[in-house]
Amino acid sequence: MKHFSLLDLSPIPEGKTAADALKNTVELAQAAEGFGYHRYWLAEHHNMPGIASAATSIVISNVAAATKHMRIGAGGIMLPNHAPLVIAEQFGTLASLYPNRIDLGIGRAPGSDMATAQALRRHMTSNDNFPDDVTELLGYLSDTQDGQHVQAIPGTGTNVPIWILGSSLYGAQLAAHFGLPYAFASHFAPEMLEQAVSIYRETFRPSAYLREPYVIIGAGVCAAETDEEAVFLRSSQIIAFARLMTGKPGKLPAPRAQNQLEVPAHIIAQVEQSLSCSATGSAETIKRQLSELITTFSPDELMVTGMIHDHQTRVRSFGIASEVLSTLCIKSMAA
Repeated sequence: MKHFSLLDLSPIPEGKTAADALKNTVELAQAAEGFGYHRYWLAEHHNMPGIASAATSIVISNVAAATKHMRIGAGGIMLPNHAPLVIAEQFGTLASLYPNRIDLGIGRAPGSDMATAQALRRHMTSNDNFPDDVTELLGYLSDTQDGQHVQAIPGTGTNVPIWILGSSLYGAQLAAHFGLPYAFASHFAPEMLEQAVSIYRETFRPSAYLREPYVIIGAGVCAAETDEEAVFLRSSQIIAFARLMTGKPGKLPAPRAQNQLEVPAHIIAQVEQSLSCSATGSAETIKRQLSELITTFSPDELMVTGMIHDHQTRVRSFGIASEVLSTLCIKSMAA
């Protein structure tokens, strides 16, 4: 494993506002840079009461301005919601403001419910234009070609690194076809992780963008001084995910004891399965759990994420995780 990174959804805790969440995101990014995280990604979600990163490119700019050297990017932009030219202009602008620091991860899902997706796009189509949109986006960010009448300005020639994101085999196949780096959303959809990574590596075609396959896998992390405290803190995310699954999304709730979750057992089981690619506990415990994950899948990079109700406790969790991951990176590179 070469690097470890962080995915932040800018969670809005109960009792707080979107403004509080965005302030927390900047503070967490600054702390993450000090902890040694390689990149810091933000995700596009819409109509989610508990997530403040809907205007992703704006949040990325705010975070990049508050940090110095860490790579900042989208994990990701849901491309079907946007015209490729607009995204090229946005990320070309970011790359012009913060040279050699911006990543553009793109996904095929709307990042919202269908009614919200329709509100975003105004019209819906059954055709899958994602591969064509990726090609168009790559063209806008590459050097100008002869006869190219439409350019992204800023954007042309910035060569912002594009990542394909996915939670199924489709993204793995597409990333391999284009010769692009690939990030798998195993932090909430781990079922196809092994097969997707295998397909991507086996069918990867070297390109002008990347000579060898490069895989990021996502993992949840909730670290604390003791295993018991970490389990208690993680209950906030368990409840929030359960509410989302049952069509009742809301702000990130305060943590509760396991016998006070007020969530049906079968829903808890589904949530635990979805969030099973994770590590929860003390430094010693998460080291064992993350080491098993790294040994099993040999990612080039591990991207951790996690929602904790109290901001400073969340920062501390990622601090503990960084100490563990630094050790595991050194171990992987020495092997």
